[in-house]
Amino acid sequence: MEDKEILEKFSKEESRNMAFNQLVRKYQQKVYWHIRKMVIDHEDADDLTQETFIKVWKHLENFRQDAQLYTWLYRIATNECLNFLKSKKRKFFLPINDVSAELTAKIDQSDLISGEEIQLKLQKALLKLPDKQRLVFNMKYYDDLKYEEISEILGTSVGALKASYHLAVKKIEEYVTKD
Repeated sequence: MEDKEILEKFSKEESRNMAFNQLVRKYQQKVYWHIRKMVIDHEDADDLTQETFIKVWKHLENFRQDAQLYTWLYRIATNECLNFLKSKKRKFFLPINDVSAELTAKIDQSDLISGEEIQLKLQKALLKLPDKQRLVFNMKYYDDLKYEEISEILGTSVGALKASYHLAVKKIEEYVTKD
């Protein structure tokens, strides 16, 4: 079902629940994996995905449609991730490196993340990046979004995103190639 149809059905009281269920079915996996790449832990990603869709439910009737629906969803999910990571750092008074170390340990323990040594090394390298650089890298590399779409989601200029992506790639290359 097209986004326009979903939004049209959501605007009518009698079909609102059905439309929202269709929206969740259409985007739940994408939103979950977008969040999961940032927070690593399945339970945290699950909770944040649920929080994202709760916010979507509360604010969908005010969605102005000047952006695409999925970029709006990604923006909400991204903000949920960044707020969660900030809160985690504040709550435990952890510098960024300690949160990164904690998430790296979760990669090593997780049976849901499997793969070759290079894939694990890539995941660990991503955790060394600042949150926003990691977001840009994930959206460009894994989600295959265009810079214009990422710009809309993050509210950052295309030039700044390209620079961020380039820096992220350089840092990842350095981490992955060092012994």
